[in-house]
Amino acid sequence: MAKDRIDWDKLRVFVVVAELGSMTAAAARLKESTPTVSRKIDELEKTLDSQLFERSTRGMELTEAGKTTLRYARQMEEAASQVLSKASGHQDKLQGRVTIGSGDGIGPLWVGRQLKEFRDKHPRIQVRMRVQDHTLDLLNDEADIVIRFTEPREPEIISHKLGTAHYMAFAAQSYLDNQESLPSSIFEYHHHRCILHESYAHQIERWAPKAVELTKMIDFAVITNSATAMIELCRQGGGIAMLPSYVAEIYPDLVPLDISEVAPIQFWISYTDSARRNPAARAAVEWIRGLFDADVTPWFRDGFIHPKEVMPSQEGPQTGDIPEDISKIA
Repeated sequence: MAKDRIDWDKLRVFVVVAELGSMTAAAARLKESTPTVSRKIDELEKTLDSQLFERSTRGMELTEAGKTTLRYARQMEEAASQVLSKASGHQDKLQGRVTIGSGDGIGPLWVGRQLKEFRDKHPRIQVRMRVQDHTLDLLNDEADIVIRFTEPREPEIISHKLGTAHYMAFAAQSYLDNQESLPSSIFEYHHHRCILHESYAHQIERWAPKAVELTKMIDFAVITNSATAMIELCRQGGGIAMLPSYVAEIYPDLVPLDISEVAPIQFWISYTDSARRNPAARAAVEWIRGLFDADVTPWFRDGFIHPKEVMPSQEGPQTGDIPEDISKIA
């Protein structure tokens, strides 16, 4: 626990040392003496009661505590930059290029459909949206910003939790009308035609301890790596699909089944310090974070909210709840 208030100047020095890996190089950039830089790092470590660096022949290497501190320090820098940007009132003059990376789903379905809003606000910023089945490498400049479902551990990457996607069952009314009975739990899906996205199969062990057993019970009618194909097949009455709850807002013709969520999956926005220093990329980060603001939209809150509570017209057919042992995600 910190013993005193953290001195921002010392934290700023810490960030530079972490970036350069050298007291001497940091002193040159900051135009301070090496002993002064060393003293500020020592004082910060005493304040935090943590060792932030391992001193070695290779230079200054971050400890685990140092990596965590660096992540938070960069977030504080970003917050300060946003305050300055808003105060200056020059956001409409921003220009440049920004590459946003995401997987197939939340990027095109939620971010892409609202991209016009960003372009209207920043007409001189060119946006490139890359949708991939793997996480784009920020450190190799494959993207400026990435929306991802795993939290990065690299100290060079800045990340913020955007929210939680709540996956649940959807089907077309035409499909439901042709069924003798509706599933009352997730374990009854093997009686129905089910549609699977390939990425779910790769993530399923991370979602729920007993999900592997579940996949063995279900003979999926269709497996695809395209969220668009999955949703369109579901809309045409092709079967039951596991989709994030926000799909109810985009496709009101899909019926959310009255069963608890299958899995809550957290996701993050990530970018590097160079993107943070790029006004165009920083504006994109701020805009994307706003799209998932829990005070504005309920879909991405930590707690699951059934679509029928958000959209009264979305009255799902009465079925049942997921058994306790699988509805609790580890």
